[in-house]
Amino acid sequence: MKLHAFVAMPFGSKPGHDGQLIDFNRVYAEYIRPALEAAGLEVFRADEEARAGDIRTDMFQELLVADLVVADLTLDNANVWYELGVRHALRARGVVLVQGPRPNQPFDIYTDRKLNYSLVDGAPDPAKLPAERDALTAMVRASMASSTRRKVSPVFQLIPNLEQPEWRRLLLAERNEFSDAYDSWSSRMEVARQKNRPGDILVLADETPMRALHLEAKRSAGNALLKLKQVELALEQFEMALELDGDDKASREKQAICLVLLNRFEDAREWVKQLTDDHPQDAESWALAGRVEKESWIARWRQPGLSPAQMHALAREENAALGEAIDPYYQAFVADPRHHYSGINALTLQLLRQHCGGDASQSVIDNLIGGVLWASLTAQERNRKDYWARASYAELCLLVNPLDSVRKEYGNVVAAANRDWFALDSSRQTLTLLRDIDFRPAETAAALAIVDREIARSTPPFEPRQVLLFSGHMIDGPDRVPPRFPAEREALAAEGIAQALDQLGAGPGDLALAQAANGGDLLFLEACRARGVRLQLLLPFEEPEFIERSILVASNGEQWRQRYFAVTAAIEVAPRIMPDELGPLPKSLRGEPANAFERCNLWLLYTALAWGVRKVRFVCLWNGGGGDGPGGTAHMYNEVKRRTGRVTWLDTRTLW
Repeated sequence: MKLHAFVAMPFGSKPGHDGQLIDFNRVYAEYIRPALEAAGLEVFRADEEARAGDIRTDMFQELLVADLVVADLTLDNANVWYELGVRHALRARGVVLVQGPRPNQPFDIYTDRKLNYSLVDGAPDPAKLPAERDALTAMVRASMASSTRRKVSPVFQLIPNLEQPEWRRLLLAERNEFSDAYDSWSSRMEVARQKNRPGDILVLADETPMRALHLEAKRSAGNALLKLKQVELALEQFEMALELDGDDKASREKQAICLVLLNRFEDAREWVKQLTDDHPQDAESWALAGRVEKESWIARWRQPGLSPAQMHALAREENAALGEAIDPYYQAFVADPRHHYSGINALTLQLLRQHCGGDASQSVIDNLIGGVLWASLTAQERNRKDYWARASYAELCLLVNPLDSVRKEYGNVVAAANRDWFALDSSRQTLTLLRDIDFRPAETAAALAIVDREIARSTPPFEPRQVLLFSGHMIDGPDRVPPRFPAEREALAAEGIAQALDQLGAGPGDLALAQAANGGDLLFLEACRARGVRLQLLLPFEEPEFIERSILVASNGEQWRQRYFAVTAAIEVAPRIMPDELGPLPKSLRGEPANAFERCNLWLLYTALAWGVRKVRFVCLWNGGGGDGPGGTAHMYNEVKRRTGRVTWLDTRTLW
């Protein structure tokens, strides 16, 4: 979704201060709109409103949600001044002021920076227009790139404790087009989360029905990717969220978690230090600080190939680092005694410090035992299905209770997981830590056996060895001039695709992603199937329409239809249909729908990237030129090149 600019200005021709008419429609069409579009914004003016409804309500919504408001102050127009005042009251930033010639400046904004444009005979001066348009484009880009903490509005500057309204709550307070669009989009996001389809989430995150919800979308995408352990992609989403709002606490926390998982401990410490400085009484922030130091401590002694006894010996030398992890967890639990996650971590690490020969206060340990017992049991009383509260209680039993109690409680934990593979895997990570450091080996082994047995019954996410993504030309239609992929060149294309797949070592354990159009797509899918590669088809339309538009158009279309049915009959998972999975095509502010083929390209690419950037191998059958319309191989090639260099290009100009 593009950034959204709302323009507040007079309409039509109005007399200037000298009495000469100014054509503000030309100012908009020749100066403002082209400059904003050059900066990458979608531009909207109130007179372009095509929706039914209350124009005043719509205007307020625009002033609230627009990423940028451009106000033309050439005239002392009451509507423009009113709209500027509303924007300054609602949002702390995102305003650019422009004006044509005027004799004086209003006092209230005298010191505000304004861009001036020149007029000749009531229209933009053609001699100065290119430079003035470029200056506006530059100013808009600078404004959008500036810190989200920077306050431009004089209202927010002069009232420092004033908070911006919660956009989502305001937008969705009443049933209107915003709430309807949001509900539809949100339900799609929820389905994608439940089905663990991060590719869908990434597409939908770019298609929020309003920019004000883009932050939430990026957080959702990041959380889904983090759950699937695609840490680098998750970090990317949280970084984009923070570009929208640098103060968003949830995104800052998750960014730090990603940095920890990538072993970037120094970067993570810096982020967490900022969090604890900003939220000194927040248990979650202090618990995150503890996690950074805990993972750093583990990385010091956990080495592949060593026995538990050897790792235990190494851990005994890292008492100071262990203490750095205990303190923030303890502080988090003191800040919020209900926070059983912090308490159990503080207790576990205290006992491990004791286990490694370090000093550990028995009174502190006893207090933590009592505190975690209360916190975990009361959390279960509040919610009987709270897996994490049960996991904390089970870990407490493992730390201090006899073997029979450990077996009983870990049996309860796996029952509460309801075959949630990700939850079980999280518990397993804690148990393997205890196993590797040789802590209570009998109890730890018993708990680990129970969790491993349940994981074996659960369905882990399919993990392809590599993801083979394809895009390529269709077979020429009967009247195509000049020819691009004649039917008689099919064998050469098939041979080239087969050789490319063999060079990539394609085989069982790999995943192939493509549409299923005639020509390149189906040749690729047939070759992958012959090598035992798992196939996944993503179609931009319902199947009958897809067959009509992307299969039968070939000169030998009926033959390709039969080959399409042969492929789809043999695959494990039916083709995924974009309108069913992602909903209708998103529309611009002017009601123009997005291109289905471009959207499907992004859907394919994001689905591939969700398995990890390093796994993606893109194969294309392409002549290097533009397509017959949007969303062709050129579009996919450019999008892939922005994300990964692993491209196998079968250049049809040399292939035949």
